[in-house]
Amino acid sequence: MLEEEYEPRRLAKPFHLRRIDPPEPTFSYEIRAATAKDLPAVRQIYDHYVTNTMVTLDTERRSLRTWRSKYAYLARLGLPFLVAVSPSGQVLGYALAEPWIQKRAYRFTAEESIYLRPASTGKGLGKALLTALMEAGKQAGLKQLLAVVADSGADASLALHRSLGFTETGRMGKVAYKFDRWIGTVMLQRSLK
Repeated sequence: MLEEEYEPRRLAKPFHLRRIDPPEPTFSYEIRAATAKDLPAVRQIYDHYVTNTMVTLDTERRSLRTWRSKYAYLARLGLPFLVAVSPSGQVLGYALAEPWIQKRAYRFTAEESIYLRPASTGKGLGKALLTALMEAGKQAGLKQLLAVVADSGADASLALHRSLGFTETGRMGKVAYKFDRWIGTVMLQRSLK
């Protein structure tokens, strides 16, 4: 073939590489009753909030012995203590209900606590745990569930409780002192009937 008879080849449009990100790993968990083996992880989660936030008004870390005692006490009373665990068994968070006041007349009312590992926040786990705790509390015979939430630094907790039907029943100003500042509390209540 002569050069002048040669038809130039058409070049394909330039190929542009597109960056394809791998899919995000799914956030999965199972909610179940806590066991004594979960308590070191529960303690670790709680200690983070004691030392770094005003979400809890505790100023001292709790010992493993204290957690074991609380676990046994709640079990004797038949009150729920739940954990959320990853497929690998890591405790991602916990929720529990404990007597609000140590008087028999208050036996159908409990105060709830819910704490998540920091990497597990913002993914719907708090709502799932609190929903499961409300159901477990109802099955345990509770009629009212209370939450006492710090009035600063706990906006996500307040929003979570309100989204699940908790209503504000009171406020106390400057009742706790932590990290060199005064903190108030917000009381929320939810009927389990």
